[in-house]
Amino acid sequence: MRAHAKPFPFWFSVEPWDTLAVRGAPALLNCSAHSGDAASDPAAPQAHVEWKKDGTFLGLAPDDGRRRVLPDGSLFISSVVHSKHNKPDEGTYQCVATIDSLGTITSRTALLTVAGTPRFSSQPAAASARPGESQVMACDVNPDLVPFVRWEREREPLELNSRLVQLPSGALVVSNASEADAGLYRCVVENAGPAKISEEAPLSILPETGEDRKLEFLVEPLPVTKVVGAGVLLPCVVTGYPAPYVRWMNSRLCLGKLEVVGGGSLQIYNLTEADAGVYTCLADNANGTIEARTELTVQAPPQFLKRPANIYAHESMDIVFECEVTGFPAPTVKWVKNGDAVIPSDYFKIIEHNLQVLGLVKSDEGFYQCLAENEAGNVQSSAQLIILEHDVALPTPPPPSLTPDTTDHVTPGSRGVANAAGPTPSAPRDVVASLVSTRFIKLTWRPPAEPHGDDLTYSVYYSLEGTSRERVLNTSRPGEMQVTIQNLMPDSKYMFRVMARNQNGLGESSAALKVPTQAEVQVPGPAPNLQAVSTTPTSVSLSWDPPLIGNGDLLTYKIYYMEKGQDTEQVRNAVGLSYNMMNLRKFTDYSIRVVAFNKHGPGVSTGDVSVTTLSDGPSNTTLDLRSAGSIMVRWQPPPPGTQNGKITGYKIRYRKGTRKSEAAETTGGTQLFQLIDDLERGTEYTFRVSAITVNGSGPATDWATAETFESDLDETRVPDIPSSLHVRPLVNSIVVSWTPPENQDIVVRGYTIGYGIGSPHAQTIKVDYKQRYYSIENLDPNSHYVITLKAFNNVGEGIPVYESAITRPQSVPDPTPMLPPVGVQASVLSHDTIKVTWADNSLPKNQKITDARYYTVRWKTNIPANTKLKTANTTNLSYMVTGLKPNTLYEFSVMVTKGRRTSTWSMTAQGTTFETIPSSSPKDVTVVSKELKPRTIIVNWQPPSEANGKITGYIIYYSTDVNAEVHDWVIEPVVGNRLTHQIQDLTLDTTYYFKIQARNSKGMGPMSEAVHFRTPKSKSVKPLRSQRVWKPGMTGSGDNHILVIVIIISVGAFTIIVVVVGAFLCTRRTTSHQKKKRAASKSSNGSHKYKGNSKDLKPPDLWIHHERLELKPMDKSPEPDPVMTDTPIPRTSQDITPVEPGRDDSLLQRRNSYRGCESEDSMSTLGGRRGMRPKMMMPFDAQPPQPVISAHPIHSLDTHHHHYYTGSLASPTRSYLHHHQGGAHLRSHTCASPITHLDRVDSTGESAAPCWTADELHAGQPPTAHVRPAHPLKSFAAPAISAITFETPALPSTPLLTQTGAQLHSVKTACIGTLGRTRTPMPVTVPNAPDMPETSRMLEDVDNSYESDELTEEMAHLEGLMKDLNAITTA
Repeated sequence: MRAHAKPFPFWFSVEPWDTLAVRGAPALLNCSAHSGDAASDPAAPQAHVEWKKDGTFLGLAPDDGRRRVLPDGSLFISSVVHSKHNKPDEGTYQCVATIDSLGTITSRTALLTVAGTPRFSSQPAAASARPGESQVMACDVNPDLVPFVRWEREREPLELNSRLVQLPSGALVVSNASEADAGLYRCVVENAGPAKISEEAPLSILPETGEDRKLEFLVEPLPVTKVVGAGVLLPCVVTGYPAPYVRWMNSRLCLGKLEVVGGGSLQIYNLTEADAGVYTCLADNANGTIEARTELTVQAPPQFLKRPANIYAHESMDIVFECEVTGFPAPTVKWVKNGDAVIPSDYFKIIEHNLQVLGLVKSDEGFYQCLAENEAGNVQSSAQLIILEHDVALPTPPPPSLTPDTTDHVTPGSRGVANAAGPTPSAPRDVVASLVSTRFIKLTWRPPAEPHGDDLTYSVYYSLEGTSRERVLNTSRPGEMQVTIQNLMPDSKYMFRVMARNQNGLGESSAALKVPTQAEVQVPGPAPNLQAVSTTPTSVSLSWDPPLIGNGDLLTYKIYYMEKGQDTEQVRNAVGLSYNMMNLRKFTDYSIRVVAFNKHGPGVSTGDVSVTTLSDGPSNTTLDLRSAGSIMVRWQPPPPGTQNGKITGYKIRYRKGTRKSEAAETTGGTQLFQLIDDLERGTEYTFRVSAITVNGSGPATDWATAETFESDLDETRVPDIPSSLHVRPLVNSIVVSWTPPENQDIVVRGYTIGYGIGSPHAQTIKVDYKQRYYSIENLDPNSHYVITLKAFNNVGEGIPVYESAITRPQSVPDPTPMLPPVGVQASVLSHDTIKVTWADNSLPKNQKITDARYYTVRWKTNIPANTKLKTANTTNLSYMVTGLKPNTLYEFSVMVTKGRRTSTWSMTAQGTTFETIPSSSPKDVTVVSKELKPRTIIVNWQPPSEANGKITGYIIYYSTDVNAEVHDWVIEPVVGNRLTHQIQDLTLDTTYYFKIQARNSKGMGPMSEAVHFRTPKSKSVKPLRSQRVWKPGMTGSGDNHILVIVIIISVGAFTIIVVVVGAFLCTRRTTSHQKKKRAASKSSNGSHKYKGNSKDLKPPDLWIHHERLELKPMDKSPEPDPVMTDTPIPRTSQDITPVEPGRDDSLLQRRNSYRGCESEDSMSTLGGRRGMRPKMMMPFDAQPPQPVISAHPIHSLDTHHHHYYTGSLASPTRSYLHHHQGGAHLRSHTCASPITHLDRVDSTGESAAPCWTADELHAGQPPTAHVRPAHPLKSFAAPAISAITFETPALPSTPLLTQTGAQLHSVKTACIGTLGRTRTPMPVTVPNAPDMPETSRMLEDVDNSYESDELTEEMAHLEGLMKDLNAITTA
């Protein structure tokens, strides 16, 4: 800029203002910019004006005929567009003026609103009034359309006056009504588009009756906000008889500015900020007083107290634009440079509304504007910054500067500009940083080698490394060769150079010196927006925002406060962003500041804020019950220093119970009591009192409560003695309780308690009449106290009642408990290990344990629910818990112990161990064939007992070779939520082996033991159960005749065999004990030999079930110790094959009446018979403990289906499968015992009684559960011991599975018991036999046996007979 440059006159002569527009009508926003004086300088550049709407420039096309900018800069809208979904014209507008090469300025903002469509939220309704009363006719419209409302009576315009007033809502008030006011009223909205007319409503004038009418508000004043200079109407319309007198209370009302209109509404003109406050409308007549309050808020738009001024400056200088504004609410200030907002930075700072620009550069030139705004409006003021060359003198007066030394010592007349008459100094020498801190650096240097003069001054230029903006600081006096540069950034590098100045000007610059500042401890910055509000006479509410620079987590805030005039600060701690300071002095000025703390210590303090606690209200409010319907209220005035003027009266507010509605009474300024009467009997009331001055009502007392009497009581005498007194002594107190006097007709106003050591008159306490207990505190331990209690009223005290008590002795206090550990965390490390860590707040910050404390860790899992807690001790702050179950949720807590002191358990932490592969195989694997599909089987199983995670699937392996390699088995995958699976298309008459393996997300578990199953032989084989038994008169096919022949021959042969063998054996018995052993040994050897060679001539132990025509092989086990399989009867619906619906219930009932055990392969072929079956009692000697099997007998239910039990093999490895050679059906042994003969019942409810076949008893060994090779034919054998018979009906058991096709080679048995002691004779069911008298003679000494040779000879004959029978049946 040239040396003669000066500020260019550039400002707004006219700015836009808020405008209310009407849809379809034109709108104008005025704006005009002044740019130079055209008369004196015709070549002065002219400003170009544009408009912004909502912060964005309006793109006004030349052909836009609806909106255009007029020549003076105003914006004209020819037709305002406005609809529900399209509001292009409504918004905030701003005028922007620009002069090229100089800069840009912006105007204040103006709001353009469009009046909406008139809508009536309420309309006039029929009303009535009596002469002299007031009435309101409603007409509520949109708030922005109230100025367009006018009223008509009888469709003629109504002229408003002080009696007829239109309220701010649009309603009409008719006060001091008369007959002339009667008529039809309506309101009209016009001049805002099409006129809108309300409904008409009549106002009737009724004759006065003279009866009292309760005072009530028709319209109450509402809180209202207005702007300075405007007017306001505070409505207050009251009705009642006698006619009420309405007055307003507020100390700031000025005569000439107000007028009471409309019978009570207050009109205030030309509002100022002093008019703001609380206004009370009081209405009273002879019947009472009512009041209503409202608050008037007066807002003042921003005004400049100091406007920014034009500034001349040189580069590197620091300057400040000052801007001081006022207004209410407090305005917000922002700065704009050439139309763009100034963003605060290290070089542009806004401090207390002033703009600081540090280290000027040439690009900082331009127009700067201070914009102030609040809810009432906004203003702007601009100033120009002109940067001169260094050889151009700054004009006088100098501009304000943050570095006053820059201008304080400039040569007068030149303002620091050199004269070109002589040389300037050389560069200063040895520039060093003698002191470096976090935010300041002290530089020192030596004078130049060639000063060329005396009294040199120095300028220090410095900049932050990496920036082009350089700042300057001058020394304060000539000859000074050191300077301290402050307000630097911590941990930053700065460049410094020094220049000397003599009378000729600035000399050469020293070499640049780079100096880094030190890193600063990161403490918090100041907490912004600190506010203090007095809430009560003794408390102040504080609030603040978190520091903008927190530098880590904030630990706490400290509040420093001090009474004005005092020298010492007091401190309080706060955690959050607010704090309620209690227990302050009443009506006292306080200075308060807040400091934030982090781990590095205290941060930067806020500025001090001042607050004055409220003045006190009345005190010592007491309530005195006078009668059943009245209460006397008494109080004391506020302290003299807190009255804020002369007290003109007191207001007593009271309410019934917890109701919100209040009643009020007012007294004179010197009266300190008031009788409140006409109260309800037996009702609780609450009261509070406040003092009244000319400024209004002050703070009220706390609510005091009293309950009126049920009836008027006698107070002409003192109360009777209390009916009881009880004391309960503690260490330092005695709790006293009592009951009132029995005579309830005498007034009791309270009780007097006296107490003392040895005497009750040392101390006295008075309590309320409703109180029934009191705790006497601060007593001596182990002391004898005498206590007295008396009731009193206004007449005096009654008769006392006495009691004594001895306080308890002082006990040794328990040790202070330790603080529990905090921050307990459970870190899962593996499937069986969790690491538990915690912190101990009672340790130093470094958490180092130096004493003998230890920690107890406890843990448990909720599955199962009764799991016991486990604990472990450690001296560290962590513990590794091992041996946990996989995939299990555990809860952990920690306790600390130090000597006799212990803490409570800490808060719990939870952790779930990781999954791992299943550690057990699926259990209860069973294989059954599917009904009517012999090539399909069903595999059932249960999940592993140790799944160690969620089972995601199963793999079924099956093969015909149990010894085959795993990869040779066929696999069937099954999803994890299935416990059954069908395998189809198997080969008939083939033994398969099955294994199951479970898997989870971690892998495969172990395989189950192999379970074998043989598929049926043929699809066409018809089981014996399908044959029918011949009956007299029954015709059938040839197969039936063969069956009849077989039955007849079998019965005859059995009869002959029984008679012959029985007679022979009875004559050949011997009593030698050695012969018995030898016979038993031979018999056992013979049985084993028979099993080993099917062609051996040793006779098989067989017998015939005559009733069922069922042939049962009774081979003995080849093993010395029988092996049996525990297979409980299934109890779930999955294990039961459905039966015919008609028979299900009856079968279950019959099954429950008969207990026993049964093999699954037993079958009946004569399902129709239901004859009686004799039972055989077999006595036994004591046997060593052996497993026993008991079974239910199976009875066919019909001739087509055979039902039998199926069970699951608990130990498949102990079951053996033997292939059938001759194709006949294998049969397992069946025996049973009725419930009446059971010794005991096992836990499943099934019989535990042992069952054996007669041949197994004869052989001297218990039976086994193995299937042995069967003879091709059903063999016959006679029982070794006859039985005592019991006539019991044969009961069928519950059918569990329907079997079709050939019998399976499976080994399925039922209950297993243990023989542990000598058994009583047990019943064994045997087939019916022909009546033979010899059977009774066969029951003799069971210790007798037979010779082996004799038995072998007889059995050989039976073998031959069996071969004959086999030939007959096969034919």
